[in-house]
Parts: sequence; C-alpha cells; structure tokens
Amino acid sequence: MQIQRSRERIAVEIPIVVTTVLDSLDGVIVDLSEGGAQVVGCTLPARSQCQIDLDGYIVFGTVRWSEEDRMGIRFPYELSDGPLYEQLEMARAAKRAPAAFQPRVPAGFGGASIGGGGFGRRTG
Repeated sequence: MQIQRSRERIAVEIPIVVTTVLDSLDGVIVDLSEGGAQVVGCTLPARSQCQIDLDGYIVFGTVRWSEEDRMGIRFPYELSDGPLYEQLEMARAAKRAPAAFQPRVPAGFGGASIGGGGFGRRTG
C-alpha cells in the first residue's frame, strides 16, 4: 500500500535532540519534508507531543507512528524558515544538482574508498 504524500520526503542526516516533558533523547532525522520527519535512534509512543531541537531552534511535533528504533513526527505548522528548513532546502538542491557538481566525500568520512586516488589511479 503506497501512502499519498502532499510533500516529497528528502533523505537527510541531521543530528537532533527530541524533548518531551519528561525526557530528552538524541536522534537523527533521516528523511524530512515541510510537514514532518522520520527520526531514528530514539522512539516515543504514538500521539506523544514533543519538540525537535536543532542548534537552539525548536520545532514542535506529534509522534504519528513509532517502532523499536524510529518514529515519524508530524509538524503542526509546515516548515518555512529556520535551520531545519535550511537543511531541507540544501538537501533538496543537492538532489537536483548534476552528479558532476556533487561534492566528493574524502575516504574515512563516511564515503567508500573505492579507487581512492581519483582518475582511475590505484593507491596502496
């Protein structure tokens, strides 16, 4: 069953803190849209009210679904400014950029070290 969404979800990796009345949990947003986010690394019960903290900027939300190590959070107001929205726009722009303009990730920084030397040179 495919869920029809009004906004496209964009793959991101944004470390955040999810706060409730009783607790603060570290998590990572792995997909984001103006209307909500999927957070991994922490979980809260469905229908919980929470806030997402990114560098002191707060976005409120409600947990829509929850699994063992991830959850979906819906924002009551669509993102339209702030650091979370800026991260979304940067990820969206990177997705649209031609492959030639994508930044190279140096080996050891999460990228695969295939070839390593560039231009087909073998190293090591």
